[in-house]
Formats: sequence, C-alpha cells, structure tokens
Amino acid sequence: MYALEARLIGADRLFAISTGTGTSAVPAKDTAVLVDADTATWDSWNRYAEEFARDTGARVVRIDDGGITGPAFFDHVRRLRRPVVNSPKGQTTPVPPDLVQRPVVDPAPYWTWALVSRRDETRKAVRAAVEALTRDVGGLGLDAGTTWLPAGDPFRTTG
Repeated sequence: MYALEARLIGADRLFAISTGTGTSAVPAKDTAVLVDADTATWDSWNRYAEEFARDTGARVVRIDDGGITGPAFFDHVRRLRRPVVNSPKGQTTPVPPDLVQRPVVDPAPYWTWALVSRRDETRKAVRAAVEALTRDVGGLGLDAGTTWLPAGDPFRTTG
C-alpha cells in the first residue's frame, strides 16, 4: 500500500442555475442540490451535495436519471423553479437562453482539484512533473470565512 499526497491544482467556484432573468447572488440556503441514485457514477458528487445541504440548509432533491449535468439538469431546474447548484462536471456546458447563472453566497461552494501522487515517489521525472504542475498554484485565495469546502477536503484550511 502506498502513502499518497494530494497537491492543489485548482478550484472551481460552483454556481446556481435558475429560471427567470435575475442574475443576483443567491444564498446557499435558498438553493437545491441534485443527488442521483447512480452511486457508481455520482458518488463523490452525492457526498459533496449532501454535506453542502447539511451545512448550509440547501434542499436535497433526489433524482434517478443521471441529470446532474446536461439537458436533464436543465430540465430539473425548470421543474424545481428554484436555483440549483451545478456540479463541477457541468462547469463548461452553455446555459440555455431561458435560464440564468447566479453566484451562490453565504457561503460560496468550491470544488477542489488535486494531483495525487505517491508520497515516496523515487522517479525523478515523476517528481519533476508533479512539481512543475503544482509549484505556482498557491492557495487560490479560498477564504475560510466566505467559502465552503467539505470537512474532509484536504485544502479546506487553505487561504
């Protein structure tokens, strides 16, 4: 068994998709998060979403159609008629013209990305690649007072 280390390479600020035309910030407690029955595909997202809801008061909406992203996600937003937090897999999907993107605040949810490697890696080329990919990342300005990360996120105290 190898001891692993995770190095921060990025963080995505998640947002809400909503019906209507208003693009103002929405408090986390007024959002919904989708949790899918398919735990093989959505386990990490489901755990994230359920903890986010517990910590912020957001509403959990259970689905069974894989609609965490894509057209089905947008259909859920329309059906729920409330802001729904997007998943990190949906960050680059264009928002349909009848929906809007809104920042989530109080707190702002983030999804961190890490490069994981063996702590005792001996190959110089691998160590050099890890260093090259992570050396200039820093803490990304994740302020513990305004952002939300899951309790087990290794970068939760990064600021």
